Amino acid sequence: MPSQDITAAQAGHDRPAPPKHILRTLAHSLREYKKQSLLTPVCVAVEAILEILIPTVMAELIDRGITGGSMPVILKFGLLLLLCSLVSLLFGYLAGKFAAIAAAGFARNLRSDLFDQVQGFSFTNIDRFSTGSIITRLTTDVTNVQNAYMMLVRVGVRAPIMMVVAWACSFNISHSISMVFLIAVPILGIALIALAAAVHPIFERVFHTYDDLNNVVDENIQGMRVVKSFNREDHEESKFMRISKRIYKDFLKAERTMSFNMPLMQLCMYVSMILIAWLGASQIVASGNNAALGLTTGELTAMVTYAMQILMSMMMISMIFVMVIISRASASRICQLLQERSTVIDPAHPVVEVADGSIEFDHVSFRYSDHSEKPVLDDINLTIKPGMTVGIVGGTGSAKSSLVQLIPRLYDVTAGTLKVGGVDVRDYDLVTLRDQVAMVLQKNILFAGTIKENLRWGDPHATDDQLVHACQLAQADGFVREFPDGYDTHIEQGGTNVSGGQRQRLCIARALLKKPKILILDDSTSAVDTKTDQLIRNAFRTEIPDTTKIIIAQRIASVQESDLILVMDGGRIIASGTHDELLETCDEYRQIHESQTRNTAQEAM
Repeated sequence: MPSQDITAAQAGHDRPAPPKHILRTLAHSLREYKKQSLLTPVCVAVEAILEILIPTVMAELIDRGITGGSMPVILKFGLLLLLCSLVSLLFGYLAGKFAAIAAAGFARNLRSDLFDQVQGFSFTNIDRFSTGSIITRLTTDVTNVQNAYMMLVRVGVRAPIMMVVAWACSFNISHSISMVFLIAVPILGIALIALAAAVHPIFERVFHTYDDLNNVVDENIQGMRVVKSFNREDHEESKFMRISKRIYKDFLKAERTMSFNMPLMQLCMYVSMILIAWLGASQIVASGNNAALGLTTGELTAMVTYAMQILMSMMMISMIFVMVIISRASASRICQLLQERSTVIDPAHPVVEVADGSIEFDHVSFRYSDHSEKPVLDDINLTIKPGMTVGIVGGTGSAKSSLVQLIPRLYDVTAGTLKVGGVDVRDYDLVTLRDQVAMVLQKNILFAGTIKENLRWGDPHATDDQLVHACQLAQADGFVREFPDGYDTHIEQGGTNVSGGQRQRLCIARALLKKPKILILDDSTSAVDTKTDQLIRNAFRTEIPDTTKIIIAQRIASVQESDLILVMDGGRIIASGTHDELLETCDEYRQIHESQTRNTAQEAM
């Protein structure tokens, strides 16, 4: 897509809609890990209840065994304490194991679901999310949600159970002392809600800034050669540091606000402990350690232990609260991606066979967004017969690429009808349509792997002889054989260890292996010399005469032998015809031809 088209598209698109039913959406990714997710709270509950019983057993040991001077009682309750501890330890281990499996599996499924979702997006959907934003959602956001989920299924279950049951046990021992907790809990709860309301918008802003940071890194790495050739390292570092500083300031502000959590928690804890100790000691002194009259030493010990358990549970809840605040923004961003619906979908009863390579544009118009001021393509009428070679020329931003991207439904037409093989492209099964339309872009991508592996993207079952033949047609066989490992040569990510011309020829060979009914070359021979360009076109003419070929080019020489040449400007076809006809009837085409011919003559001199 031309750069100005991209800008217009991005400016015209609304931001993705806020997600709905976040928990329900995320729950779909649990799938086979539901069992572990359910077993974790069960094990946590058993562990917590046994841990809460320990202070009660300890109180009995002190009051009936130690104070009463009975060794059998001490032995009995001592063994009971040991048993409770061991069983609690066992269930604690199982809870940790199940929680780890559930959280890691949930995150794995979530990443897979997000990646699958992105693979199904149309170009319209992809335009709404930057590369950096998608990367952040698949990495940082998923990790935040994974950590929060592990905390929730384990600590999030343990803390409330311990707090409620421990308070019930303390209430059973002393009604008046247990009321201390009913004062501390609301105070802490109100404070936590206030902190959450203050920091949530900051974390939302931080993750959007992370998107910008990832975009800068991605752009810088891909354009490293340009950065170095223009000595712009300092500029790029400055740009990176500005965004990094924004993240630093936002995180600092959020952490500074959240730092009130711990002092407030400790204040509640220490005040509660002092009140419990004072009230308990007063009751013991008043009753003379007589349970019938007041509180015993063992019961005070149990009350102090319950107080620690309740307050520690409150502290754990506050930690969960912080984690949930951070992950809430991440969960919202993940669901935004999961709930995005592709603008290009299969029909209810799709056509599963493309009859031929004929193409018909019937009053086709196209906009990247409903809010765009003017259409990118406006009222296009064009008929291409099977096997024809069609050339397209025009200035930058004339919507040449947008025109051909409608054919395999990378975008859908906004108005009018586009037919392939006599059938509206919207009636085809997407896989069927795209299997019969091969596109080779100017900046086509090679993936990390061998040359053979890259070529077999066109046909996974292609034999070695078929690979060689496709490369011969694309004029790639010669340089491939010059590599020490030939077709087993490893290609770096993005094809950085081959030249631009070599990369384009390998991409053409890959497209030819699809044996498509329509072959689209979007300025895909711009990096090869004119002689090689001519050889490739000769091979097309002799080897794939029945394939419809559409060639977008800046060089008139690349399209002058075409059956039909289109001249585009401003999203319209302003002229069409053969090379000779356009020289006679189209001033713009003639000017381009004369300019290129003159430049070629001057270079020859």
